Amino acid sequence: MPIGKHTVNMRFAVFIYDGVEPVDLATYGVLSMARRVAPQISMFTVAPSAGEVKMANGLRVIADHGFDDCPRSDALIVTGGPGWVAQCESKETLDFVRRYAEGRVVAGVCTGAMILAASGILDGRKATTKCEVAGTEVPPVRLMRDRHPQIDVTEEASLVDCGAVITGGGVTLGIDATLHLLSRLVGEQVANETARIMEYSRAWQVNREALPVIVQ
Repeated sequence: MPIGKHTVNMRFAVFIYDGVEPVDLATYGVLSMARRVAPQISMFTVAPSAGEVKMANGLRVIADHGFDDCPRSDALIVTGGPGWVAQCESKETLDFVRRYAEGRVVAGVCTGAMILAASGILDGRKATTKCEVAGTEVPPVRLMRDRHPQIDVTEEASLVDCGAVITGGGVTLGIDATLHLLSRLVGEQVANETARIMEYSRAWQVNREALPVIVQ
């Protein structure tokens, strides 16, 4: 029998937008694998408008919902990618994030945390974001520190859990952040079993040993 079969339903919203890095869709992939363990999990994608979303380097996906018809969920995952810059300047996006964050857990993975920072919901909290960059790019974690002095920015964590808001480090640490969300909302056994069937248990453990999870 699947783990957690008789536990409460748990619904996740994954926010995507033009310019999301496709690897950040691993968040959705982790939830998909978790459904094999706990079928009461469900998820959907939301974008500024329902329909086609053009991700970084040409991948196109279809968003299930737009801001106007986004249904209820228990958690919102905000993905990252080069498009984060435009989203931080979008009043529509920032208003949605602030409004939708009320009463649910919000997780920013990779530079998705920069969108959370721009919305103001990280003010007064500890947070992290992407540290490693290519070429002459400025590390987003440095930008967060410079632009948002009310955030206690750290580079010394794989993710930071402040209760209502979770922020994860760069790119593939979105997998870790989603597993952490599963552990909190559905149960540690579900998260561990999902990591096992993904063959990610060892990597998850190594990441937590290299950079701790900070819980406040």
